[in-house]
Amino acid sequence: MTKQRPGDTDGRASRRRFLAATGAGAAALGLAGCLGGASGSGTSEGGGSSSGGDATGNGSGDTTSGGASGLEDSMTIFHAGSLAPPFSTAEPDFEDEHGVDVNREAQGSVASTQKITQQGRSADVLGTSDFRLIRNRILPDFGDWYAIFTTNAMSIQYREDSPGADDIGTDNWWEVLTRDDVTIGHSDPAVDPGGYRAVMTQQLGAEAFDGERLYDDATYQKLRENSVVPTGTETNLEGQLESGELDYVFYYQSISASSGLPYVELQPEVDLSKATSEYASHYAKAEVETDSGTFTGAPIAYGITVPSVAESPNAGAKWVEYFATDAGQSVLEELGLVPVDPIVVPEASGDAVPENVMSVASAQATLGPLEL
Repeated sequence: MTKQRPGDTDGRASRRRFLAATGAGAAALGLAGCLGGASGSGTSEGGGSSSGGDATGNGSGDTTSGGASGLEDSMTIFHAGSLAPPFSTAEPDFEDEHGVDVNREAQGSVASTQKITQQGRSADVLGTSDFRLIRNRILPDFGDWYAIFTTNAMSIQYREDSPGADDIGTDNWWEVLTRDDVTIGHSDPAVDPGGYRAVMTQQLGAEAFDGERLYDDATYQKLRENSVVPTGTETNLEGQLESGELDYVFYYQSISASSGLPYVELQPEVDLSKATSEYASHYAKAEVETDSGTFTGAPIAYGITVPSVAESPNAGAKWVEYFATDAGQSVLEELGLVPVDPIVVPEASGDAVPENVMSVASAQATLGPLEL
């Protein structure tokens, strides 16, 4: 059985080794080593309003406004809950180096995107755990470009005294989680990709891969019966797990790996971590309908952008650049994420990418099986 105890890093290390072995620095191959999925799509949204002067942050590379650093004095970041650990870690050094006051709002990626598209709010950086939310909902009305900069995988976390904790492992997690005395938690699929990916993980276990499936449809239904949605964002689940309100939670391996609680690594056919054509076709079998749109199974690939409504676009572009450098990628790795190196921007929008970001990015039409 494969389970991870506090302090274990074998899973993260093996994923990093695969990245190093496959890409020779090429992001497309690196992503193929650690992800899996299809291009998929969420539904598009409109609405919102623009504000601020030159907020496009486009290819001119102009960073002459603001203070001595050439950046604005403050910036606002809307981001996924799973990006809270690396973003909060990076914030103090970024503020000290650039003299910029960073204000962050962590929420589910769908909800973070809606702040711009539906609520008419301004942000200088938008970071989502599903890049398709930027591709499909921000572009072209609220932005011109985005970058894919890191990846993740799904996992199951639990307490040492959770019912069945002594029995659970990679080869039998569904048997433990379908017991009558077990309560499973995940975030809200309507506001958080971690939520719809949790449901996808359960769906995919009942779908055949190479002619075999992990469990039958009845087992999938029991998993859903035992599942509850107590929170909007995955970062709130750990406290409910520790308190005993939940016995097991589905969320990102980066969160599990940086916590003090044990967790189970999942099979690649369900953890949304591999970006080969074979896995892409399999992941695309999963589909989750929510009030905010229908989402199709795809690799876990995080997106980041400077929206066109940004009031401090130069500072925003500098933040994106930071997470394409060794310093930012080290932060991501230390907190259980797998950086895409170099970060990748869509080839079609290369002219709109800020010059400093483009200098550390690779422009591509596709990234493995992902359509950019």
